Amino acid sequence: MKLDAALPPVQLKEIPAIAKAAEATGFAALWTQETQHDPFLPLTLIAEHSSKMEMGTAIAVSFARSPANLAYTAWDLAAQSNGRFILGLGTQVKAHIERRFGMAWPESVTGKLREQIQVIRALWDSWQNGTKLNFRGEYYKITLMSPFFNPGKIENPNIPIYIAGVNTGLARLAGEMCEGFHAHPFNSPRYMNEVILPAIEEGLQKSGRKRSDITVSMTPFIATTPEEEGFARMQVAFYASTPSYRAVMDLHGWGETAEKLSGFASKGEWHEMPMLITDEMLGEFCLMTTQENLASDLKKRYNGIADRLTLYTPFVPGEKDAWWKNLAGAFNA
Repeated sequence: MKLDAALPPVQLKEIPAIAKAAEATGFAALWTQETQHDPFLPLTLIAEHSSKMEMGTAIAVSFARSPANLAYTAWDLAAQSNGRFILGLGTQVKAHIERRFGMAWPESVTGKLREQIQVIRALWDSWQNGTKLNFRGEYYKITLMSPFFNPGKIENPNIPIYIAGVNTGLARLAGEMCEGFHAHPFNSPRYMNEVILPAIEEGLQKSGRKRSDITVSMTPFIATTPEEEGFARMQVAFYASTPSYRAVMDLHGWGETAEKLSGFASKGEWHEMPMLITDEMLGEFCLMTTQENLASDLKKRYNGIADRLTLYTPFVPGEKDAWWKNLAGAFNA
């Protein structure tokens, strides 16, 4: 099990120092997000200011971009990083795609994401092997690649693609055709074991692959202090209010609470929501432990479930440096 780190939402000028510190701390990878900033720009600096650590997007919003745009960016980052780049894609939800990015929401989420991945790989194959580009699908028709627009071969063309999801459709798709799956932070070990991992296995069987052919990456909530517990309760309440994530609450028999949370969220009554998250709920979605036992409890909780862990808490150099280094050391040992 590898321990990765999440990049905090900072300006680009701060990235070099964070990249150097993350690699020195011992993290296996540093992941960027698409929240307040573009997820790809920091990766050029991370690649430049590290030498061994992997890096990737967790996630970049795929439906806000064309597959060609994603293919070019990933190709350049793979070349710059000497093969350390991982392309992590997520679909986001309909409201954000339509109202934040101004793009169309597809009739089939898995259908469009499948085609995006197929187009990306077709472009990579064309650039690396000279294969004729001829993709014709429901959402994309990609058939033009003249030499002037071909970036050419690179030394590390086998770029891993991870996709993110909460429900079974995208988990099956990951098992069928991806190198990794980013599990949404809002889940529980039970949800992973009873819903997500079986769906991934269905996809693996469809493509004739094994569990070892895919990497499952998780971003757990942890609480070792009262402050962290309060933050985790607030985040769990926020995620549980999202209709797209209702299946997680339903599995545990908490669908009624999810409905109430959605009602508060629709009225913007955010401060009322954490009070609905009971200690039992919090214990399912967040690891409650001590700093001394964190590493061992993480391994115990996610053994057989996750191959990589990234704490929901971003890595910020200068904050808890010794704690981070000890935690990474426990995983690297």
